[in-house]
Amino acid sequence: MSEFITIQQAIEQGEGDAALRGWVYRERESNKFKFIVLRDGTNIIQTIIKKESVDEKTWADAVKLQVEASIIVKGTLKTDERAPTGVELSVKELEVVGLSDQFPITKDQSQEFLLDNRHLWLRSRFMNAIIRIRATMFRAFREYFDSEGFLEYHSPIFQATQAEGGSSLFEVKYFESKTYLAQTWQLYAEPAIFSYEKLYTIAPSFRAEKSQTSRHLTEYWHAEMEAAWAEFTDIQDWGEGVIKHMVKRVLERNLQDLQTLGRDPEKLRPTIEKDFPRMTYKEAIALLKEKFGIDIPFGKDLRTIEEDKLSSLYDTPVIVSEYPTVVKAFYMREVPGHPEVVQGCDFIAPEGYGEIIGGSARETDIEVLKRKLTDQGENPDDYSYYLDTRRYGSVPHGGFGLGMERVVSWVCGLENIKDAIPFPRTPARSTP
Repeated sequence: MSEFITIQQAIEQGEGDAALRGWVYRERESNKFKFIVLRDGTNIIQTIIKKESVDEKTWADAVKLQVEASIIVKGTLKTDERAPTGVELSVKELEVVGLSDQFPITKDQSQEFLLDNRHLWLRSRFMNAIIRIRATMFRAFREYFDSEGFLEYHSPIFQATQAEGGSSLFEVKYFESKTYLAQTWQLYAEPAIFSYEKLYTIAPSFRAEKSQTSRHLTEYWHAEMEAAWAEFTDIQDWGEGVIKHMVKRVLERNLQDLQTLGRDPEKLRPTIEKDFPRMTYKEAIALLKEKFGIDIPFGKDLRTIEEDKLSSLYDTPVIVSEYPTVVKAFYMREVPGHPEVVQGCDFIAPEGYGEIIGGSARETDIEVLKRKLTDQGENPDDYSYYLDTRRYGSVPHGGFGLGMERVVSWVCGLENIKDAIPFPRTPARSTP
């Protein structure tokens, strides 16, 4: 293992001997030369095999190489401005590890073809850059909440009750009964804050929504937090803080990946340099009427088109709070003295990427929770474990959920959320 270096290390080294291994990204040849652009998990590098400088077997092996063959090469590095990444390896030794014959993905392929062959498309530099940025963002989310004194905590994927609306539940046969795939960890996180106080998680969530849009997945990764003693403003502050930290880490660690994607990093800098605008739902619908002539009656949720119009006014995420009670979940706390609105908020990303965080202060009054559950057609008895948290030493608390793929899509500047996850799941796709 120690004799090999990564391609990125070779580029940084620039000169001298090197042993590399990876996959053929591009290849072309003449009677005298074979050019191979080699890729690994870190970058690409041009290599050249000269017929006159290697033995017959090595030349024969080089000639038969096609895209995605795996190889080991040893040779000498030199800087060359004509090479794709500014450095070229002159090959002295070549070992073919795994041949490839007629790799099916070529330059011009449809989105559906690439989804059908996602197991191979993951090898592209496009997907490599996205997944590397995604990994940075997952790590940054944990970094931020670890630094804020939170504990990572996990809840069950199989859950007996709904949390975000019964119409979007995936029902699962569970031995002789039925259960549901988790929509959120929240109803199982809230009981734990009375012991640990400050918690976060990153886990899959599932929504049985038949939405065929560029923003929806049926399975996505949900980054959530919950904290005892939290006020509504705390929830918004933590949401703004973690988004700033995630974007900051990407700008520190993934500029090369952003370049690969053609994403201008300057579009992200305002997010870490400016305070996020904050407004109430009433202020938001007034602004939409003033700026765009869109008349939204109170009590109607903001649609995609309205979120996009609002986001076009800002170069950072914008926080909208105090939504109408009728459009939000049963557990959101009503604004004292104004039961028609709740202490809930949505973070709407710039550039038309929609909602990326939904959070709230949690209702602590058992009778209010029972009433809301009943109004939604739920049996409060099914939530006895949850209501117990309000019977024994309840405290003000709250939290939020962040859709990782939504944030990755925005940061990477993607056209479709399906590219923000290795293997997307949608109403029309459950394979590969």
